[in-house]
Amino acid sequence: MLAMKRLRFGLLQAAHGNENTTRNFRRELDADLVEFDVNSGNLPPSTDFDGLVVTGSRASVYWDKDWIEPLVDYVGNAAADGVPILGVCYGHQVVAEALGGRVSGMDEFELGYNEVEQVGNDPLFEGISDRFTVFTSHGDSVVELPPGAELIARNDHGVHAFRRDHCWGVQFHPEYDIETAVDIAESKRELLGDQQVDRVLADISSEQYDAACEAKQLFENFTACARQQAADRNGCKASV
Repeated sequence: MLAMKRLRFGLLQAAHGNENTTRNFRRELDADLVEFDVNSGNLPPSTDFDGLVVTGSRASVYWDKDWIEPLVDYVGNAAADGVPILGVCYGHQVVAEALGGRVSGMDEFELGYNEVEQVGNDPLFEGISDRFTVFTSHGDSVVELPPGAELIARNDHGVHAFRRDHCWGVQFHPEYDIETAVDIAESKRELLGDQQVDRVLADISSEQYDAACEAKQLFENFTACARQQAADRNGCKASV
């Protein structure tokens, strides 16, 4: 029997060289990752991948930075070429913009472990509870879904996941470990103040992390969809 060929994903690293990001995605994704530092304008020369993953970032997709528009354009071209795409947090917003949606700043920053609920029955969330715990860190949100996109997860802060065809975005951070959650919370002191950050830090525990690990199943589900698409080029069909 022939061994199954290992998938090759492009990792569009927008986290300004944050080592936590590389570590987390390399741990969670069962694929050969080719990493590109997109903050430096380093984009792949082609869209020849089995899948693309766009990471989080401290940037906003609507900022006037030289590297952002080319990244959005590249993701739009990859989507048009049929490449399966998963965007996480900032990456979720990039995918939304690339497909014709709109992102805007929020009235309040969502930080810490929070609950999200599924909408519908999308294969990205197969094996995950209808309501599940996630770590969140964002001050922007998708306020208009791309044309033809479906809302697949939400909470009181708005859109937490959408899907259009072979492209998905999730606003939360399924890749985080406890070390990353602590580092991210600490980095928000100047923005949010000590009181809010201290409350979030007090809520970071092994119990909360264990609960949030349920959402990591979406990485396996995305990889399965990418593998199916690579095998038959028909895409991953949503459950009915």
